[in-house]
Amino acid sequence: MNLMDLPLNWRIVRFGAVATFTKKPKGLRYSEYNAVPFVPMNLIPIAKLYSKEFNLKSTDELSSGTYFEPGDILLAKITPSFENGKQSIIEDLPTSFGIATTEVIPIREVEGISDKTYLFYYLLVPDVRALLTARMKGTTGRLRLGTEALADLEMPLPPLAEQRHIVAKLEVLFTQLDATVDSLKKAQAQLQQYRRSVLKAAFEGELTKEWRVEYTNKLQSTNNPTGFPQNWEKTMVEKVIKKVSLSGKKLKKGDYEPKGKLPVIDQGSSFIGGYTNEEGLKVECELPVIVFGDHTKAIKYVDFDFVGGADGIKVIKSQEMYHPKLFYYFIRAISIPDRGYSRHFQFLEKAQIPVPPLTEQEQIVSEIERHLSVADEVETTIATELRRAERLRQSILKQAFSGKLVPQDPNDEPASVLLEKIQKEKGPQQPKRKKRTTKVKATLSVKQLSLPFD
Repeated sequence: MNLMDLPLNWRIVRFGAVATFTKKPKGLRYSEYNAVPFVPMNLIPIAKLYSKEFNLKSTDELSSGTYFEPGDILLAKITPSFENGKQSIIEDLPTSFGIATTEVIPIREVEGISDKTYLFYYLLVPDVRALLTARMKGTTGRLRLGTEALADLEMPLPPLAEQRHIVAKLEVLFTQLDATVDSLKKAQAQLQQYRRSVLKAAFEGELTKEWRVEYTNKLQSTNNPTGFPQNWEKTMVEKVIKKVSLSGKKLKKGDYEPKGKLPVIDQGSSFIGGYTNEEGLKVECELPVIVFGDHTKAIKYVDFDFVGGADGIKVIKSQEMYHPKLFYYFIRAISIPDRGYSRHFQFLEKAQIPVPPLTEQEQIVSEIERHLSVADEVETTIATELRRAERLRQSILKQAFSGKLVPQDPNDEPASVLLEKIQKEKGPQQPKRKKRTTKVKATLSVKQLSLPFD
Protein backbone atom coordinates (compact mmCIF):
# COMPACT_ATOMS: atom_id res chain seq x y z
CA MET A 1 0.00 0.00 0.00
CA ASN A 2 1.11 3.56 -0.56
CA LEU A 3 -0.11 6.93 0.59
CA MET A 4 -2.37 7.25 -2.45
CA ASP A 5 -4.55 4.45 -1.07
CA LEU A 6 -5.42 6.49 2.02
CA PRO A 7 -7.62 9.58 2.42
CA LEU A 8 -5.83 12.82 1.44
CA ASN A 9 -5.31 14.06 4.99
CA TRP A 10 -3.86 10.76 6.31
CA ARG A 11 -0.18 9.88 6.56
CA ILE A 12 1.89 6.73 7.15
CA VAL A 13 4.09 6.86 10.25
CA ARG A 14 6.19 4.60 12.41
CA PHE A 15 4.43 3.36 15.55
CA GLY A 16 7.30 4.68 17.65
CA ALA A 17 6.61 8.22 16.39
CA VAL A 18 3.05 8.28 17.74
CA ALA A 19 3.43 6.16 20.88
CA THR A 20 5.82 6.02 23.81
CA PHE A 21 6.92 3.09 25.93
CA THR A 22 6.54 3.91 29.61
CA LYS A 23 9.71 3.63 31.67
CA LYS A 24 10.35 3.72 35.38
CA PRO A 25 11.34 7.26 36.47
CA LYS A 26 14.85 7.68 37.75
CA GLY A 27 15.01 7.86 41.51
CA LEU A 28 11.74 6.00 42.12
CA ARG A 29 12.20 3.46 44.92
CA TYR A 30 9.61 0.73 45.31
CA SER A 31 10.81 0.22 48.87
CA GLU A 32 9.22 3.55 49.83
CA TYR A 33 5.79 1.97 49.26
CA ASN A 34 4.22 -0.69 51.47
CA ALA A 35 2.32 -2.23 48.59
CA VAL A 36 1.72 -1.57 44.90
CA PRO A 37 -0.79 -2.87 42.33
CA PHE A 38 0.63 -5.89 40.47
CA VAL A 39 -0.78 -7.19 37.17
CA PRO A 40 0.29 -10.79 36.33
CA MET A 41 -0.28 -12.18 32.84
CA ASN A 42 -3.38 -14.12 33.88
CA LEU A 43 -5.15 -10.84 34.78
CA ILE A 44 -4.53 -9.28 31.37
CA PRO A 45 -7.65 -10.06 29.31
CA ILE A 46 -7.80 -10.89 25.63
CA ALA A 47 -8.62 -7.84 23.49
CA LYS A 48 -10.54 -6.11 26.27
CA LEU A 49 -10.34 -2.34 26.09
CA TYR A 50 -10.31 -1.58 29.81
CA SER A 51 -9.41 -3.61 32.87
CA LYS A 52 -9.31 -2.83 36.57
CA GLU A 53 -7.90 -6.19 37.61
CA PHE A 54 -4.76 -6.28 39.74
CA ASN A 55 -3.36 -7.79 42.92
CA LEU A 56 -2.11 -5.55 45.70
CA LYS A 57 1.36 -6.86 46.38
CA SER A 58 3.86 -6.05 49.12
CA THR A 59 7.01 -4.44 47.72
CA ASP A 60 8.97 -7.01 49.72
CA GLU A 61 7.50 -9.68 47.42
CA LEU A 62 8.47 -7.90 44.21
CA SER A 63 11.63 -9.34 42.72
CA SER A 64 10.99 -8.11 39.17
CA GLY A 65 8.33 -6.45 37.07
CA THR A 66 7.48 -3.82 34.47
CA TYR A 67 6.66 -0.29 35.63
CA PHE A 68 3.49 1.22 34.16
CA GLU A 69 1.13 4.10 34.87
CA PRO A 70 -2.70 4.32 34.95
CA GLY A 71 -4.03 4.57 31.42
CA ASP A 72 -1.20 2.62 29.80
CA ILE A 73 -1.90 -0.11 27.27
CA LEU A 74 -0.35 -3.31 28.57
CA LEU A 75 0.59 -5.39 25.53
CA ALA A 76 1.68 -8.99 26.14
CA LYS A 77 4.97 -9.53 24.31
CA ILE A 78 5.61 -13.26 24.77
CA THR A 79 4.22 -16.20 22.84
CA PRO A 80 1.44 -17.40 22.95
CA SER A 81 -0.06 -14.49 24.93
CA PHE A 82 0.81 -11.99 22.20
CA GLU A 83 -0.68 -14.10 19.41
CA ASN A 84 -3.81 -14.66 21.51
CA GLY A 85 -4.39 -10.91 21.72
CA LYS A 86 -3.74 -10.29 25.40
CA GLN A 87 -3.81 -6.53 25.86
CA SER A 88 -5.80 -4.00 27.86
CA ILE A 89 -5.75 -0.45 29.17
CA ILE A 90 -5.29 -0.52 32.94
CA GLU A 91 -7.23 2.11 34.87
CA ASP A 92 -8.03 3.24 38.40
CA LEU A 93 -4.97 2.27 40.36
CA PRO A 94 -4.79 3.19 44.06
CA THR A 95 -1.24 4.50 43.47
CA SER A 96 0.36 6.66 40.79
CA PHE A 97 1.91 3.60 39.16
CA GLY A 98 1.72 -0.17 39.03
CA ILE A 99 3.97 -3.14 38.35
CA ALA A 100 3.13 -5.76 35.73
CA THR A 101 4.68 -9.01 34.63
CA THR A 102 7.99 -8.56 32.83
CA GLU A 103 6.35 -10.03 29.72
CA VAL A 104 4.45 -6.87 28.72
CA ILE A 105 5.17 -3.61 26.92
CA PRO A 106 3.48 -0.56 28.50
CA ILE A 107 2.35 1.86 25.77
CA ARG A 108 1.08 5.43 25.94
CA GLU A 109 -0.14 7.82 23.26
CA VAL A 110 1.69 11.03 22.32
CA GLU A 111 -0.51 13.87 23.54
CA GLY A 112 -1.93 16.03 20.74
CA ILE A 113 -0.82 13.57 18.06
CA SER A 114 -2.35 10.13 18.68
CA ASP A 115 -5.36 8.66 20.44
CA LYS A 116 -4.59 5.83 22.82
CA THR A 117 -7.67 3.82 21.92
CA TYR A 118 -6.90 4.19 18.22
CA LEU A 119 -3.49 2.63 18.91
CA PHE A 120 -5.14 -0.11 20.98
CA TYR A 121 -7.46 -1.17 18.18
CA TYR A 122 -4.72 -1.03 15.54
CA LEU A 123 -2.70 -3.56 17.51
CA LEU A 124 -5.66 -5.97 17.29
CA VAL A 125 -5.68 -6.11 13.48
CA PRO A 126 -4.86 -9.78 12.64
CA ASP A 127 -2.33 -8.96 9.92
CA VAL A 128 -0.59 -6.48 12.20
CA ARG A 129 -0.32 -9.24 14.80
CA ALA A 130 0.95 -11.68 12.19
CA LEU A 131 3.54 -9.20 10.95
CA LEU A 132 4.81 -8.53 14.47
CA THR A 133 4.75 -12.23 15.31
CA ALA A 134 7.13 -12.85 12.42
CA ARG A 135 9.56 -10.38 14.04
CA MET A 136 9.54 -11.99 17.48
CA LYS A 137 12.86 -13.37 18.69
CA GLY A 138 13.93 -16.06 21.12
CA THR A 139 13.73 -19.81 21.51
CA THR A 140 10.76 -21.92 20.48
CA GLY A 141 7.92 -21.41 22.94
CA ARG A 142 9.62 -18.33 24.44
CA LEU A 143 9.51 -15.89 21.54
CA ARG A 144 9.24 -12.23 22.48
CA LEU A 145 8.31 -9.02 20.71
CA GLY A 146 10.93 -6.32 21.20
CA THR A 147 10.13 -2.62 21.55
CA GLU A 148 12.33 -1.85 18.55
CA ALA A 149 10.30 -4.16 16.31
CA LEU A 150 7.09 -2.57 17.57
CA ALA A 151 8.45 0.97 17.15
CA ASP A 152 9.40 0.19 13.53
CA LEU A 153 5.87 -0.89 12.62
CA GLU A 154 4.32 1.43 10.02
CA MET A 155 0.72 2.50 10.55
CA PRO A 156 -1.84 4.88 9.03
CA LEU A 157 -2.31 8.16 10.91
CA PRO A 158 -5.49 10.19 10.34
CA PRO A 159 -6.06 13.64 11.87
CA LEU A 160 -6.46 13.45 15.64
CA ALA A 161 -10.14 14.42 15.48
CA GLU A 162 -10.76 11.64 12.97
CA GLN A 163 -8.90 9.14 15.15
CA ARG A 164 -11.40 9.94 17.89
CA HIS A 165 -14.34 9.65 15.49
CA ILE A 166 -13.06 6.24 14.38
CA VAL A 167 -12.72 5.12 18.00
CA ALA A 168 -16.24 6.30 18.83
CA LYS A 169 -17.66 4.41 15.85
CA LEU A 170 -15.69 1.26 16.70
CA GLU A 171 -16.96 1.33 20.27
CA VAL A 172 -20.59 1.61 19.11
CA LEU A 173 -20.22 -1.23 16.61
CA PHE A 174 -18.21 -3.45 18.94
CA THR A 175 -20.64 -2.90 21.81
CA GLN A 176 -23.43 -4.21 19.59
CA LEU A 177 -21.28 -7.06 18.33
CA ASP A 178 -20.13 -7.99 21.84
CA ALA A 179 -23.74 -8.17 23.00
CA THR A 180 -24.50 -10.61 20.18
CA VAL A 181 -21.43 -12.71 20.99
CA ASP A 182 -22.33 -12.76 24.70
CA SER A 183 -25.82 -14.03 23.84
CA LEU A 184 -24.37 -16.77 21.64
CA LYS A 185 -21.93 -17.85 24.34
CA LYS A 186 -24.74 -17.85 26.90
CA ALA A 187 -26.70 -20.13 24.59
CA GLN A 188 -23.64 -22.40 24.34
CA ALA A 189 -23.51 -22.65 28.13
CA GLN A 190 -27.23 -23.44 28.24
CA LEU A 191 -26.67 -26.24 25.74
CA GLN A 192 -24.08 -27.79 28.05
CA GLN A 193 -26.59 -27.66 30.87
CA TYR A 194 -29.22 -29.20 28.59
CA ARG A 195 -26.88 -32.09 27.74
CA ARG A 196 -26.23 -32.72 31.44
CA SER A 197 -29.96 -32.67 32.11
CA VAL A 198 -30.59 -35.20 29.33
CA LEU A 199 -27.99 -37.61 30.72
CA LYS A 200 -29.27 -37.17 34.27
CA ALA A 201 -32.82 -37.93 33.14
CA ALA A 202 -31.57 -40.94 31.18
CA PHE A 203 -30.01 -42.62 34.21
CA GLU A 204 -32.97 -41.81 36.45
CA GLY A 205 -35.29 -43.59 34.04
CA GLU A 206 -37.14 -40.46 32.91
CA LEU A 207 -36.33 -40.71 29.20
CA THR A 208 -37.89 -44.16 28.92
CA LYS A 209 -40.70 -43.71 31.42
CA GLU A 210 -43.45 -43.94 28.79
CA TRP A 211 -41.64 -46.76 27.00
CA ARG A 212 -41.63 -48.83 30.21
CA VAL A 213 -45.35 -48.35 30.69
CA GLU A 214 -45.97 -49.56 27.16
CA TYR A 215 -43.67 -52.56 27.43
CA THR A 216 -44.12 -53.46 31.11
CA ASN A 217 -45.07 -57.02 30.41
CA LYS A 218 -41.96 -57.56 28.26
CA LEU A 219 -39.48 -56.41 30.90
CA GLN A 220 -37.89 -58.85 33.28
CA SER A 221 -38.72 -58.33 36.94
CA THR A 222 -35.63 -57.88 39.13
CA ASN A 223 -34.75 -55.93 42.25
CA ASN A 224 -36.34 -52.61 43.14
CA PRO A 225 -33.55 -50.28 44.39
CA THR A 226 -34.74 -47.00 45.89
CA GLY A 227 -34.62 -44.12 43.45
CA PHE A 228 -34.62 -46.23 40.29
CA PRO A 229 -37.35 -47.76 38.11
CA GLN A 230 -38.74 -50.99 39.47
CA ASN A 231 -36.87 -53.31 37.12
CA TRP A 232 -33.43 -51.63 37.32
CA GLU A 233 -30.49 -53.00 39.25
CA LYS A 234 -27.56 -51.07 40.67
CA THR A 235 -23.92 -52.07 41.00
CA MET A 236 -20.37 -50.67 40.90
CA VAL A 237 -18.67 -49.74 37.64
CA GLU A 238 -15.87 -52.26 38.26
CA LYS A 239 -18.48 -55.01 37.97
CA VAL A 240 -19.57 -54.05 34.45
CA ILE A 241 -16.22 -53.34 32.77
CA LYS A 242 -13.24 -55.22 31.36
CA LYS A 243 -9.79 -53.63 31.27
CA VAL A 244 -7.82 -53.84 28.05
CA SER A 245 -4.09 -54.46 28.54
CA LEU A 246 -1.72 -52.05 26.81
CA SER A 247 1.45 -53.71 28.08
CA GLY A 248 4.27 -52.84 25.68
CA LYS A 249 1.87 -51.12 23.31
CA LYS A 250 2.00 -47.45 24.27
CA LEU A 251 3.53 -44.67 22.20
CA LYS A 252 5.44 -41.81 23.81
CA LYS A 253 4.26 -38.33 22.88
CA GLY A 254 7.64 -37.46 21.42
CA ASP A 255 7.16 -40.24 18.87
CA TYR A 256 3.83 -38.95 17.52
CA GLU A 257 3.71 -38.09 13.81
CA PRO A 258 1.50 -35.44 12.16
CA LYS A 259 0.29 -38.09 9.69
CA GLY A 260 0.26 -41.88 9.67
CA LYS A 261 -1.71 -45.10 9.25
CA LEU A 262 -3.00 -45.23 12.82
CA PRO A 263 -4.35 -42.45 15.06
CA VAL A 264 -2.96 -42.11 18.59
CA ILE A 265 -5.58 -41.70 21.31
CA ASP A 266 -4.26 -40.21 24.55
CA GLN A 267 -5.65 -38.26 27.49
CA GLY A 268 -5.27 -34.86 25.82
CA SER A 269 -8.13 -32.51 25.04
CA SER A 270 -7.96 -33.24 21.28
CA PHE A 271 -9.74 -36.45 20.35
CA ILE A 272 -6.74 -37.63 18.32
CA GLY A 273 -3.34 -36.74 19.74
CA GLY A 274 -1.29 -37.63 16.66
CA TYR A 275 -0.50 -40.48 14.31
CA THR A 276 1.95 -43.34 13.84
CA ASN A 277 2.90 -46.00 11.31
CA GLU A 278 3.84 -48.51 14.05
CA GLU A 279 1.16 -51.12 13.31
CA GLY A 280 2.63 -53.44 15.93
CA LEU A 281 1.43 -51.03 18.62
CA LYS A 282 -2.24 -51.24 17.57
CA VAL A 283 -4.57 -51.98 20.48
CA GLU A 284 -5.86 -55.52 19.98
CA CYS A 285 -9.39 -55.89 21.32
CA GLU A 286 -12.98 -55.99 20.25
CA LEU A 287 -14.30 -52.51 19.53
CA PRO A 288 -15.75 -50.18 20.68
CA VAL A 289 -13.80 -49.20 23.80
CA ILE A 290 -13.60 -46.22 26.15
CA VAL A 291 -10.27 -44.42 26.58
CA PHE A 292 -10.22 -42.72 29.99
CA GLY A 293 -7.61 -40.14 30.97
CA ASP A 294 -6.45 -41.18 34.42
CA HIS A 295 -4.97 -37.72 35.04
CA THR A 296 -7.20 -35.49 32.92
CA LYS A 297 -10.54 -37.35 33.17
CA ALA A 298 -10.83 -37.19 29.37
CA ILE A 299 -13.50 -39.61 28.05
CA LYS A 300 -13.27 -40.88 24.47
CA TYR A 301 -15.52 -43.41 22.73
CA VAL A 302 -13.35 -45.21 20.16
CA ASP A 303 -14.76 -47.54 17.52
CA PHE A 304 -11.79 -47.68 15.13
CA ASP A 305 -8.25 -49.11 15.19
CA PHE A 306 -5.83 -46.99 17.21
CA VAL A 307 -2.63 -46.82 19.24
CA GLY A 308 -2.69 -45.76 22.87
CA GLY A 309 -0.70 -42.78 24.13
CA ALA A 310 1.84 -43.66 26.80
CA ASP A 311 0.86 -41.20 29.50
CA GLY A 312 -1.94 -42.14 31.88
CA ILE A 313 -4.73 -43.74 29.89
CA LYS A 314 -7.02 -46.61 30.80
CA VAL A 315 -8.70 -48.56 28.00
CA ILE A 316 -11.91 -50.23 29.12
CA LYS A 317 -14.98 -51.82 27.57
CA SER A 318 -18.29 -52.78 29.04
CA GLN A 319 -19.24 -56.38 29.59
CA GLU A 320 -22.11 -58.01 27.70
CA MET A 321 -24.55 -56.88 30.39
CA TYR A 322 -24.10 -53.23 29.45
CA HIS A 323 -24.59 -51.43 26.13
CA PRO A 324 -21.19 -49.88 25.24
CA LYS A 325 -22.63 -46.53 24.15
CA LEU A 326 -24.81 -46.29 27.24
CA PHE A 327 -21.77 -46.97 29.40
CA TYR A 328 -19.96 -44.10 27.63
CA TYR A 329 -22.87 -41.78 28.34
CA PHE A 330 -22.89 -42.88 31.98
CA ILE A 331 -19.24 -41.86 32.44
CA ARG A 332 -20.05 -38.48 30.90
CA ALA A 333 -23.01 -38.09 33.24
CA ILE A 334 -21.34 -38.73 36.59
CA SER A 335 -19.21 -36.36 38.62
CA ILE A 336 -15.70 -37.64 39.29
CA PRO A 337 -13.75 -35.81 42.03
CA ASP A 338 -11.02 -33.54 40.71
CA ARG A 339 -7.62 -34.50 42.10
CA GLY A 340 -5.51 -32.38 39.78
CA TYR A 341 -2.92 -34.51 38.00
CA SER A 342 -3.45 -37.43 40.37
CA ARG A 343 -5.13 -40.69 39.37
CA HIS A 344 -8.91 -40.65 38.84
CA PHE A 345 -9.74 -44.12 37.55
CA GLN A 346 -10.10 -45.38 41.13
CA PHE A 347 -13.12 -43.09 41.58
CA LEU A 348 -14.70 -44.24 38.35
CA GLU A 349 -14.37 -47.93 39.32
CA LYS A 350 -16.18 -47.39 42.62
CA ALA A 351 -19.02 -45.29 41.18
CA GLN A 352 -22.54 -46.72 41.44
CA ILE A 353 -24.11 -47.46 38.04
CA PRO A 354 -27.76 -48.31 37.31
CA VAL A 355 -28.27 -51.44 35.18
CA PRO A 356 -31.52 -51.39 33.20
CA PRO A 357 -32.54 -54.47 31.18
CA LEU A 358 -30.65 -54.68 27.88
CA THR A 359 -33.82 -54.04 25.87
CA GLU A 360 -34.36 -50.80 27.75
CA GLN A 361 -30.67 -49.87 27.48
CA GLU A 362 -31.03 -49.78 23.71
CA GLN A 363 -34.07 -47.56 24.03
CA ILE A 364 -32.25 -45.22 26.44
CA VAL A 365 -29.36 -44.84 23.97
CA SER A 366 -31.84 -44.04 21.21
CA GLU A 367 -33.56 -41.39 23.34
CA ILE A 368 -30.26 -39.84 24.47
CA GLU A 369 -29.00 -39.53 20.91
CA ARG A 370 -32.30 -38.11 19.71
CA HIS A 371 -32.11 -35.33 22.29
CA LEU A 372 -28.39 -34.69 21.89
CA SER A 373 -28.63 -34.51 18.10
CA VAL A 374 -30.94 -31.52 18.48
CA ALA A 375 -28.40 -29.86 20.78
CA ASP A 376 -25.61 -30.63 18.30
CA GLU A 377 -27.51 -28.94 15.48
CA VAL A 378 -28.09 -25.84 17.58
CA GLU A 379 -24.45 -25.77 18.65
CA THR A 380 -23.30 -25.99 15.03
CA THR A 381 -25.47 -22.98 14.23
CA ILE A 382 -24.05 -21.05 17.20
CA ALA A 383 -20.47 -21.87 16.19
CA THR A 384 -21.19 -20.65 12.66
CA GLU A 385 -22.60 -17.38 14.00
CA LEU A 386 -19.60 -16.88 16.29
CA ARG A 387 -17.23 -17.29 13.34
CA ARG A 388 -19.35 -14.87 11.35
CA ALA A 389 -19.17 -12.34 14.21
CA GLU A 390 -15.38 -12.62 14.29
CA ARG A 391 -15.15 -12.08 10.53
CA LEU A 392 -17.38 -9.04 10.90
CA ARG A 393 -15.14 -7.68 13.67
CA GLN A 394 -12.08 -7.97 11.42
CA SER A 395 -13.95 -6.38 8.52
CA ILE A 396 -14.84 -3.42 10.73
CA LEU A 397 -11.19 -3.03 11.76
CA LYS A 398 -10.14 -3.18 8.12
CA GLN A 399 -12.51 -0.37 7.22
CA ALA A 400 -11.43 1.66 10.25
CA PHE A 401 -7.74 1.70 9.33
CA SER A 402 -8.24 2.26 5.61
CA GLY A 403 -10.33 5.41 6.05
CA LYS A 404 -13.68 3.84 5.14
CA LEU A 405 -15.42 3.61 8.51
CA VAL A 406 -16.22 7.28 9.09
CA PRO A 407 -16.45 10.23 6.66
CA GLN A 408 -13.50 12.63 6.48
CA ASP A 409 -13.97 16.22 7.65
CA PRO A 410 -12.00 18.68 5.49
CA ASN A 411 -11.87 21.05 8.47
CA ASP A 412 -9.85 18.56 10.56
CA GLU A 413 -6.24 19.45 11.10
CA PRO A 414 -4.43 17.14 8.60
CA ALA A 415 -2.05 14.46 9.73
CA SER A 416 0.79 16.31 7.99
CA VAL A 417 0.54 18.95 10.72
CA LEU A 418 0.86 16.20 13.33
CA LEU A 419 4.05 15.06 11.61
CA GLU A 420 5.42 18.61 11.79
CA LYS A 421 4.69 18.59 15.53
CA ILE A 422 6.61 15.33 15.87
CA GLN A 423 9.60 16.79 14.07
CA LYS A 424 9.55 19.94 16.20
CA GLU A 425 9.42 17.91 19.41
CA LYS A 426 12.43 15.90 18.25
CA GLY A 427 14.37 19.09 17.48
CA PRO A 428 17.21 19.39 14.97
CA GLN A 429 18.82 16.05 14.23
CA GLN A 430 22.61 15.74 14.34
CA PRO A 431 24.08 13.81 11.43
CA LYS A 432 24.81 10.25 12.43
CA ARG A 433 28.17 8.65 11.88
CA LYS A 434 28.08 5.81 9.44
CA LYS A 435 28.44 2.41 10.97
CA ARG A 436 30.10 -0.49 9.28
CA THR A 437 27.63 -3.33 9.09
CA THR A 438 26.82 -6.27 6.92
CA LYS A 439 23.09 -6.20 7.61
CA VAL A 440 20.41 -3.58 7.17
CA LYS A 441 17.56 -3.65 9.67
CA ALA A 442 14.21 -3.96 7.91
CA THR A 443 11.33 -1.71 8.89
CA LEU A 444 7.92 -3.32 9.36
CA SER A 445 6.09 -1.93 6.37
CA VAL A 446 2.43 -1.45 5.68
CA LYS A 447 3.23 -2.78 2.23
CA GLN A 448 3.72 -6.22 3.75
CA LEU A 449 0.13 -6.32 5.01
CA SER A 450 -2.87 -7.78 3.25
CA LEU A 451 -5.09 -6.36 6.00
CA PRO A 452 -6.24 -3.77 6.66
CA PHE A 453 -4.83 -2.05 3.61
CA ASP A 454 -5.68 -4.23 0.66
